[in-house]
Amino acid sequence: MAQPLWPRLRELLSSRPVPVPKHPRAVVTGGAGGLGRALCLALARRGAAVLVADRDAAGAAETAAQVDSIGGRGHAAACDVSRPKEVEALLAAADEKIGGVDLLVNNAGVAVAGPVGVVPLADWEWILGINLWGVLYGCHYFLPRFRSQGSGHILNVASAAGLLSAPEMAPYNVTKAAVVSLSETLAAELHGTGIGVSVLCPTFFRTNIMASSRRAQINDDLEGVVENLMDRSRLQADDVARIALEGCDRGLLYVVPMSDGRWAWRLKRMLPERYHRIVPRLLASMRERTARQ
Repeated sequence: MAQPLWPRLRELLSSRPVPVPKHPRAVVTGGAGGLGRALCLALARRGAAVLVADRDAAGAAETAAQVDSIGGRGHAAACDVSRPKEVEALLAAADEKIGGVDLLVNNAGVAVAGPVGVVPLADWEWILGINLWGVLYGCHYFLPRFRSQGSGHILNVASAAGLLSAPEMAPYNVTKAAVVSLSETLAAELHGTGIGVSVLCPTFFRTNIMASSRRAQINDDLEGVVENLMDRSRLQADDVARIALEGCDRGLLYVVPMSDGRWAWRLKRMLPERYHRIVPRLLASMRERTARQ
C-alpha cells in the first residue's frame, strides 16, 4: 500500500543533510586566483587537503603554497576544464595527491558581455566550454566516485546572473542559468544518497573576471557600473568563500550571499512579467549615477 502523502512529505522535509567532513579532501577548479583562491584558503583554515586546479599552473602552485602556509595541505594540477580528459585526470590526481575526494568545487569561469546578435559565435562557444561544459565534466567524472563511496558534496559556482538575467550579459547569464538548472536536477537525483549539491550565486565583488572577459560592443559606462558595484560590495571574495562553505555544511541547495541578489530574486519570483521591464530602467539609472561620479 502506498505511503500517505503528508507523512512522506514530512519525512522528506525533515531529512538532515550529510555534512562536509571536518577536514575534507577538496578539488577546486579555477583556483589560481580570485574566488577560487579564496575558497582554497577557506578550506585550508579547516585543515583541508586541497587539489588546486587551473590552466595557470604557476598561479595554482602559488595558491597551493598559501594553503600549506595556513595549515592545510595544498597540491597543484594544471587543468583546462573545457577539455574533458583533463577534468577526468583530476580524479586520479586527487587519489594520488590527497588520498581521494570529499568535495568538488566547480569554480572555473569566464565572462562574455554584449548584445545578442553582436557577440561573436566563437565567444559563445568559448564561454560555454568553460562555464557550462567545465561544470558538467566535473559532475560527470566525480559523481560515480561519490556514488560508490556513498558520500561527497558538489559546490557549483554559478552567479546571481543565472537567476536574474540582466541585459547585455546573455552568454554569461545563459551559462550560469544552466549551472543552476544542473544543480537543481542533481539535488533531486541525489536526494537520500548521502551526496550533497550546492550552487553559489553571488552578485558583485572584486575579482579579476572582468580583466579576462570578452566584450562585444559593450559600452564603457556598463563596465563602469560593474566595477563600481564590485568595489562597493560589503562582501568580498573571502566572505563569499566562507558563506559558500557554510552553505555546504548546512546542506543548502541555493547559496545567495548578497542581500541585493536575494531581494532581486524575490522580486523576479513575485513579479516575473514586470521584473523584465524594471531591470532596464534600473540599469539606466545606475549608468547615470556612475557617469556623474
